[in-house]
Amino acid sequence: MGNQITTAAIHHLTLTVSDVRRSQDFYSKLLNFSHVTDFGDRAILSNGSVMLVLTPPPDPAQAISGDVFDENRIGLDHVSLNVGSVRDLHVAVALFDQHDVEHGEINNLQPFGIYVLAFRDPDNIQVELTAPHDS
Repeated sequence: MGNQITTAAIHHLTLTVSDVRRSQDFYSKLLNFSHVTDFGDRAILSNGSVMLVLTPPPDPAQAISGDVFDENRIGLDHVSLNVGSVRDLHVAVALFDQHDVEHGEINNLQPFGIYVLAFRDPDNIQVELTAPHDS
């Protein structure tokens, strides 16, 4: 028996959001997540590889009114999702422009062998799409 726990891929990712249905619409329409089920007031989505759970604040009485995500707080910095190719990033730019979703430029992160496109969801959570160089 070792002194470390062996882990594998992420099972699911849960995001606390201000409006579950608005976020469900965003992730479904733009990022091809499908609604799997509701679990109480949570929406469970999947893209076939990642299970995404969207939930309101666990204790609404403690939620900060008008709060939005800020990666400068302790906790989550951003979420990065893989796409198949750099062409998919260009398609995403066009789709984001069509839906008025602010986004950055496609950045070449040469040392990591990837291209990255950053944008934000309705609660200001930074999301990235990442494509390999060999695509």
